[in-house]
Amino acid sequence: MAMDDLTARTLPHSLEAEQSVLGAMLIDGRCVSDVVGMLRPDDFYLKQNRDIYETIFLMFNAAEPVDAVTVLNKMKEQGVADERTGDYLVQLIDVTPTAAFAKKYAEIVHDKALLRSLAEVSNDILNAVYEGVGTTSEQIERAEKMIYGIRKGETGDTLRRIGEVIVDMYGRLNELAQSDQAFPGLSTGLIDLDRMINGLNPSDLTLIAARPGMGKTSLALNIAQNVAKKYHDKAVAVFSLEMSSVQLVTRLVSSECFIDNKKLMTGNLSDDDWVNIGKATNVLSRTDLRIDDNPAVTVAEINAKCRRIDNLGLIIIDYLQLMTQSGYGGNRGDNRVNIVADITRALKIMAKELNVPVLCLSQLNRSSEGRQDKRPMLSDLRESGTIEQDADCVLLLYRDDYYNENSEEKNVAECIVAKNRHGETGTVKLQWIPQYTTFANREWQHEE
Repeated sequence: MAMDDLTARTLPHSLEAEQSVLGAMLIDGRCVSDVVGMLRPDDFYLKQNRDIYETIFLMFNAAEPVDAVTVLNKMKEQGVADERTGDYLVQLIDVTPTAAFAKKYAEIVHDKALLRSLAEVSNDILNAVYEGVGTTSEQIERAEKMIYGIRKGETGDTLRRIGEVIVDMYGRLNELAQSDQAFPGLSTGLIDLDRMINGLNPSDLTLIAARPGMGKTSLALNIAQNVAKKYHDKAVAVFSLEMSSVQLVTRLVSSECFIDNKKLMTGNLSDDDWVNIGKATNVLSRTDLRIDDNPAVTVAEINAKCRRIDNLGLIIIDYLQLMTQSGYGGNRGDNRVNIVADITRALKIMAKELNVPVLCLSQLNRSSEGRQDKRPMLSDLRESGTIEQDADCVLLLYRDDYYNENSEEKNVAECIVAKNRHGETGTVKLQWIPQYTTFANREWQHEE
């Protein structure tokens, strides 16, 4: 751990906690599964402790029994044991008060490791400031990313051993097994759509694309409303580059209390309407739904704002073609296709970095208008470039009665899953309720 500028002070650490967490695992092998999900080998300050923990880590992944004898033998095989290692393992058992508090010891070790990482990052930030590396905004962006990386438990080394990833996979499988949902992601509130795309999953970029008037914003708000109400511990951040925050909230209230949107726009309300509005606003105000209506917001600014939300669950952006590049992608001229490609790539990177689903709305070009069958296709994505490549899922909206007055499917919307990295493609039919500007499951689903 090379930190020349920090050697004047002893970095934060707790040898007692490190020894106790190792001793607890040697005393009771059942503690190992709890600890490996909380600590990485680099969290240990003393190299000898780090070597012991890494050995236990490898043994856990190989489903081998863990105690002082087996660990010593494994360390000898790994070439990290010396003549004093056996005595030290016995000492660890002797100094451990109890194995019952293994998780608490692990928390202390982890906290001290975070403080050491903060010291390293602070030193790097300070050096960059004095050296004048990059513009002021670039330095602030870099500093925020580094601090956020610490909060998320990430280090600068993105090359991980498969054993570490396997532990993460087990954690994810256990989480899914304990869930009462039939799919892994956040629910959109639309049953068939959830089943087809497996919900909205962390690190995924999902596009909702359609011609004007199809209901892109309404669908996005429906999803935002459902996630915010269903998952009380998660925040939903909505960035609207087209509509004001008051307009968006008006739509949310209309959908929540089933009052005609026109009434809310004109203020022509009855006494019962006011009562229902009060109930709806009470429900919505208890959610953690956040709205930003800055029309000039950039991906970098969205990223920075969302990094400050501890319980972030979902990001929604309305809409792609209104966004500006502002520092992403370098100098690629005025070619709008290239600029949009840079933005979508930045959105995908943001989704991975924040590990949350990002839902972005997009316009379609006029190609479908000239076809007899006006159902949209992937190739209709406006300024497409690499949009469909960066997106994990692409949803295309179509309402036949919008084009055909005599359509047999009045107020029925087709949500065409044109791309689905996690499963099949196909079409899901939704009920469109125009007076409330909302989508719902088809009536037959309510009878199931």
